[in-house]
Amino acid sequence: MKQFFKYVFASAFGFILGSILLIGLSFVMLAGAVAALESFGSEKEVSVKDNSILRVSFGNSVVDRADKDPFADVDFGPFQGQKTTGLNDVLEAIEKAKDDDKIKGIYMDMASMPAGMATIEEIRNALLDFKTSGKWIIAYGETYSQGAYYVSTVADRIYMYPQGEMDFKGLATKLMFFKNALEKLDVEAQIIRGPNNKYKSAVEPFMYDKMSDANREQLTVLLNSVWGRMTSEISKARGVSVGELMVMADSLSVQSAKSAVDARLIDATRHYDEVVAELMDSVSVEDRDDLEMVSLSDYAKYKPKREEGEEPSYKIKDRVAVIYASGEIRSGSSGDGTLGSETIAKAIREARKDSTVKAIVLRVNSPGGSALASDVIWRETKLAKETKPFVVSMGDLAASGGYYISSYGDRIFAETTTITGSIGVFGMIPNAGKFLKERLGLTFDLVQTNAHADWMTIDRPLDDYEDKVIQQSVIMVYDTFLTRVATGRGMTVKEVDAVGQGRVWTGSDALEVGLVDEIGGLKAAIAYAVEQAELEEYKLKELPEQKDPFEELMKDFSNNAKSAYLKYTLGDFYPMAKEMENVLSYEGVQARIPFYMRIY
Repeated sequence: MKQFFKYVFASAFGFILGSILLIGLSFVMLAGAVAALESFGSEKEVSVKDNSILRVSFGNSVVDRADKDPFADVDFGPFQGQKTTGLNDVLEAIEKAKDDDKIKGIYMDMASMPAGMATIEEIRNALLDFKTSGKWIIAYGETYSQGAYYVSTVADRIYMYPQGEMDFKGLATKLMFFKNALEKLDVEAQIIRGPNNKYKSAVEPFMYDKMSDANREQLTVLLNSVWGRMTSEISKARGVSVGELMVMADSLSVQSAKSAVDARLIDATRHYDEVVAELMDSVSVEDRDDLEMVSLSDYAKYKPKREEGEEPSYKIKDRVAVIYASGEIRSGSSGDGTLGSETIAKAIREARKDSTVKAIVLRVNSPGGSALASDVIWRETKLAKETKPFVVSMGDLAASGGYYISSYGDRIFAETTTITGSIGVFGMIPNAGKFLKERLGLTFDLVQTNAHADWMTIDRPLDDYEDKVIQQSVIMVYDTFLTRVATGRGMTVKEVDAVGQGRVWTGSDALEVGLVDEIGGLKAAIAYAVEQAELEEYKLKELPEQKDPFEELMKDFSNNAKSAYLKYTLGDFYPMAKEMENVLSYEGVQARIPFYMRIY
């Protein structure tokens, strides 16, 4: 009995102590959040001194538009949200630095480049434009990933830590197939694809144990197109032939700093203090304390003084709306990593009805998703196009449903490495009846009023009639997709089908087959919209309105705890598990990119 009371007392004491600690931690977190919120909107003004250097570094993932984060300097431990850098801020900062007499050059502190290929391309092009000012760029990294090195090739001088490593091996993508695993579990994936959608391979992992010939064909073309662009640009920047670069990649001969120097991929090896000394020399500074460097994030907030005769921004009434459509397309409101049809349709409608908005740029970065939700957004793009200039800018992905909502643009811009197209649809319904009965011992009984009242449940297979009904629905959606694209692009349905069938294209190849109009990034799309609206002065209006940061933080607590555990447990397999979770959430006919693909 004494032992019993001892354990009960110990448990109770532990519970009380844990509760006190949890409450204390909550108060600390709340205090930090409140302090951050108090300073939000009244941030300390960023000043930039004469003879400064802009320090460009990419430690955070680069997304089209980052959340406004008043909690950036608050440490919430394991509940800390994933920090991101907005491409819009990066491009604006580089463009601003080009004409800022206080900025003498750019120091690129490189290692990795956590961004998609089209985003990398857009940043690289912005840096090339910066160099037309006559200012210099110096790049340095302890290590270089392929993406980081590609961006760094714009630099006048590229340095690397003497014992550093470089990744130069070419591009690859590896797909995971679930067919055998499903068979072991006695689960059948019932697949319905659009007619002749042989490239629409989102469902192939559930049908096969390896790539189909069509999928291998399109992936080979896609990777070669992206790698061809990278090697061509590296060749021009470094004076090394494409043939030599291919030999280096095949032989894995460039891994160390010394081998990178010998191959002329970098200029020299340097320690960090030696690079700092060179930076000091570049701005004629003798004392290290006098070296002025401003970070990219700070410089993005910097507001240079207006030049004489320049109108203050509040007097400029005309606007160009930039609508960010990022994530997987679903019905309803946008959420964590999803693009809600209700949210984006509302944003387009708001821009269309706003008399101060003279042109609209839709920035699309989406693998697609629900065909129905895509059509809801498409309707608003049609109405917008009838009202004012409507331009589309494609990011890393504008595929399937992402292309669906882009197809009515007056002009469609894409980067050479954008992944787009994938005009096709599919449906998938799992039949887990045998698994439920044989593995779990679950059985079902049924009462229904009509012959197919329980159709599309997972405990039984579709019968022939039900399969036919769904097939007709998929065909109807695909025909609608083809018609939407044909009307928007001024093509025939037959011409669209010839480049459709679920096939993905890079931006450069999409230009050749008529799916995009021009190679260029967000800035180019905005410039075209301004030209079409005949504007001399304008401001940008970014939509949808960003959510309350405190509300987003509270939501992040639970999301990040779940994600952190899964990432820790699954490691490199986490993205694939996330994709499986997405598959299980499919509703209705899908218009999405034909596979989960990570290029590395």
